[in-house]
Amino acid sequence: MDAQGRGRADDFDPADQWVFDPNTGNYELRLDPADAPAPRPAGRGTPAPGRGSGAAGPEGGRGPRGPGSGTGQNGSGRGRPPRQNGDTRELPAQRDRRAGSRSASGGGGGGTSGGGTPPSRRKPKPKKSAKKKALYWTSGALGFVLVAGCGGAFYLYQQLNGNISKVDVGKENPAVKDGPVNILIIGTDARSGKGNQGYGDTGSVGHADTTILMHVSKDRSNATALSIPRDMITDIPDCPTKKNGTTKTIPGQRNVRFNTSLGQEDRDPGCTWRTVEKMTGLSIDHFMMADFNAVKELSEAVDGVEVCAAKPINDPKSHLHLPAGKSVVKGEQALAFVRTRHSVGTGSDLSRIKLQQQFIGSMIRKMKSGDTLTSVPKLYDLAQAATKALTVDTGIGSAGKLVDLAKDLSRVDIKNITFATVPVLDNPKDRATVVLDEAKAAPLFQMIRADHSLSKTDEKKGKGTSDDKQVPKAPADKVRVDVSNGGGPIGAAQETVDWLQNSKAAKLSTNAGNAPTKLAATRLEYAPNQADQAATLAAWMGLPKSALKKTTADAGPKVPMKLILGKDFQGAGKSIEAPTKTPDGVQNVNADDKNVCAK
Repeated sequence: MDAQGRGRADDFDPADQWVFDPNTGNYELRLDPADAPAPRPAGRGTPAPGRGSGAAGPEGGRGPRGPGSGTGQNGSGRGRPPRQNGDTRELPAQRDRRAGSRSASGGGGGGTSGGGTPPSRRKPKPKKSAKKKALYWTSGALGFVLVAGCGGAFYLYQQLNGNISKVDVGKENPAVKDGPVNILIIGTDARSGKGNQGYGDTGSVGHADTTILMHVSKDRSNATALSIPRDMITDIPDCPTKKNGTTKTIPGQRNVRFNTSLGQEDRDPGCTWRTVEKMTGLSIDHFMMADFNAVKELSEAVDGVEVCAAKPINDPKSHLHLPAGKSVVKGEQALAFVRTRHSVGTGSDLSRIKLQQQFIGSMIRKMKSGDTLTSVPKLYDLAQAATKALTVDTGIGSAGKLVDLAKDLSRVDIKNITFATVPVLDNPKDRATVVLDEAKAAPLFQMIRADHSLSKTDEKKGKGTSDDKQVPKAPADKVRVDVSNGGGPIGAAQETVDWLQNSKAAKLSTNAGNAPTKLAATRLEYAPNQADQAATLAAWMGLPKSALKKTTADAGPKVPMKLILGKDFQGAGKSIEAPTKTPDGVQNVNADDKNVCAK
């Protein structure tokens, strides 16, 4: 008898602790002594010391106790409830044991059972077959795994949380939101930390060596991965940076390389974040930063990434040696592939960007492949590698938030992920750098801000009023409009009026000053009898249909239309409607294209 009154230890079967609950349809772990096998006193018809005899209860239950045993219709004073034959809470082992003890003493000893049959010596309990033992132990082990698995998941969750490095950039956005999502992916060339030494520039704090702005559409149907050349000349804004519990503002710089937005002057990823926002006009939600070692670890975790070279590559600087055709790279070879540039294309950073896009597209395909998603070891290794590799903003600074973000973004079909590169021109003042190609970059940024996909070119959104095909356009001298600034640059209203009067001969246009409220998008309000004037102005300014708001009542003969310039206003003469087709000359590649080869 053990301390809890469960009987001899060698009579205890672990399977007896797993009891079927008919309410849930599952086996549950029961550790209550009341659910343990009943103690079995020895002897034939003679009650154990201190226990009285009595008539057997129904179905072999215990009868009333004698003096000194406590009272209770159910046997011992512990109040153990009687077992009913067929009780669905019991496993077979419990029913077998109960059935074998129905005629034993202590149950109905000294009396008669229901039919008056005299009691007999209890037969030895038959040994369980090896098959039954295996079944019982498997059931118990399965339950243990299910219970322990919860603790294991919690432990893994805590471990993954401990892997993640975070930087507070002064902006904390929710991990998941309803609208479009913009994530800044930064690859730093820092030479400090595990796996980052031995690549030259010993001790370098690192730069924004590789930067990709990932724009995911509002409906999660498509995404654009926009590479930003590291050697592009740009302006870096003032950056508030938190360090050692205090915040200091690092002064901005004009006409410097983009890659100095990180690391230099103690700039953190928040500075790169603000630089990209200023350049593109897009609001960034999160950043993820990885170093050299991350490329090696992630490529190992997915068991290699397939890449392609149009010709053999032999780069002594990156130490990349690949034959022509397709190869699988991982570890040091994977890092060499994304770093090499001297043996491909023009030998510039722009040629290297194409390699990086090919590598990332292939890695996405590998991560989404069946052999990765169905392999628990691979997923575990990938989770460990990814969380150790990444430095992120506080908005996604936990394993749970990263999982939520990953689930949200996984809805994008890989065939609708498009890689593009910010269009640039050679810098006439310094051939080692490039400058933004404004003519191509402006419509590209506008297209992304409007959430238009680069992978779809069949969208056709008309300009002008909904019935502008039926309404004739008014002549310029009949277009009467008040222009106010509701979100454009300072002086936008006067700039527009000057352009209308001098370039379009719309002499009845006037500057109405600043609008009482700020608007994200430009809006033109007009009356039904001004539809011809609205059609003319919409065509001049490239207004989308969504910008046109028709009132219900006609206007008086000299009442002007109202044009409120919003934040989308880029300048007089520049179309407000974003293009739906990738501008000519802008490089773009589909992530699902398996035939891209480095040239």
